[in-house]
Amino acid sequence: MRSRHAVLAVSLLALAACGGNKTRHDGPPSGSARIPDLPGDAVPRKEPRSKYGNGPVYEVLGKRYTVMPSSTGYQERGVASWYGKKFHGNLTSNREVYDMFEMTAAHKTLPLPTYVQVRNLRNDKTIIVRVNDRGPFVHNRIIDLSYAAAIKLDMIADGTSLVEVTAINLDEPAGDRPVRQTTPPASPEAAGSGPAHPHAIFVQVGAFGERANAERRLRTLAQAGIDNGFIHEEAVSGRTLYRVRIGPVADVVQYDVLVEELASIGITDPYLITD
Repeated sequence: MRSRHAVLAVSLLALAACGGNKTRHDGPPSGSARIPDLPGDAVPRKEPRSKYGNGPVYEVLGKRYTVMPSSTGYQERGVASWYGKKFHGNLTSNREVYDMFEMTAAHKTLPLPTYVQVRNLRNDKTIIVRVNDRGPFVHNRIIDLSYAAAIKLDMIADGTSLVEVTAINLDEPAGDRPVRQTTPPASPEAAGSGPAHPHAIFVQVGAFGERANAERRLRTLAQAGIDNGFIHEEAVSGRTLYRVRIGPVADVVQYDVLVEELASIGITDPYLITD
């Protein structure tokens, strides 16, 4: 990480050290607690919108959020965190009881409930969870997973992970919906360390029809001290696109720092890419 951003890196490292969860005092079950076998994925089914937790507008920590009218077409890549024992047994935003051993999640703006597929971009492990809570109210986090869900994605140790979240549209034919691609472990002890060759992850900050425009974007990055950008050429529909990418990104801490750096030069829509 570039030295002139050392202060930012240290502050974001402190955030990542507490997992990015709802509170730094949260965590897994205590050592004496019996950990049950993990459940299967949430099974999507049509449900009415919850009476509670659906806005349409609410405010947390001085920031206003607008609940989506529909989850149709929603897909986003970013950082997932998880929450555990501190909230176990408490009410969720839609007045259900939070169970850290069930396949659930919190999201700031998706309708409650919504079923989503979550894919760990590093190891391709994929799960389906039911969104029944609000959060995470931490900068640069897109979803907060239950403890059980986090185990299945192999993200307990790091506390956070780079993921892709896709809403499941129950009006689509079953064959067109997202499906889980891997078999999760049956218990916490069975959770492995991930694939032998995890994916490299990059951040895309522009796609241009003219190489000169891509080179201009690269110069902007270099002037900001971001010196690991490059141009990826790709043929699309008979023409060449010049995609400007940065990376590979080592972990969530580095991604958080990079997002802040990009925002400082007016680039607010970075997109995660895997090799």
